[in-house]
Amino acid sequence: MNMKYEVYPHTADAGVRGIGDTVSEAFEGAAMATFSIMADIERVKPETAISVELSAGSLEDLLVKWLNELISLSSLKGIVFSKFEVDVDEGKVSLKATAWGQSMKDVPLQEEVKAATYADLKVEKTGDRWVAQCIVDV
Repeated sequence: MNMKYEVYPHTADAGVRGIGDTVSEAFEGAAMATFSIMADIERVKPETAISVELSAGSLEDLLVKWLNELISLSSLKGIVFSKFEVDVDEGKVSLKATAWGQSMKDVPLQEEVKAATYADLKVEKTGDRWVAQCIVDV
């Protein structure tokens, strides 16, 4: 697995970008970037697993739905996620995924991420690497 992620500066919010050899890895990286804003995910134990299944009209829509579903589940269940396994079906524009995390009460929280937006949104293959990115409201 050769996936990485980064958070990049944006005027009012934060940009999240996942980069990987596959679109699935790029989605995993975008999720890692999103939760790295909320906590030091290197220190978050993958104790609780939650499954997610989504479909959308485009890969860009799927990325926003994916991140917003994770943000919503994190808030509802009180979990900070730190590990993701995503299987994107490009043909069906759908994904099946598992996210693992730890209770928020056991994790020092940094900044709250409210939502993924359609600003600066792209999911594309550049050379031999996939990039999945958007702006998140913090």
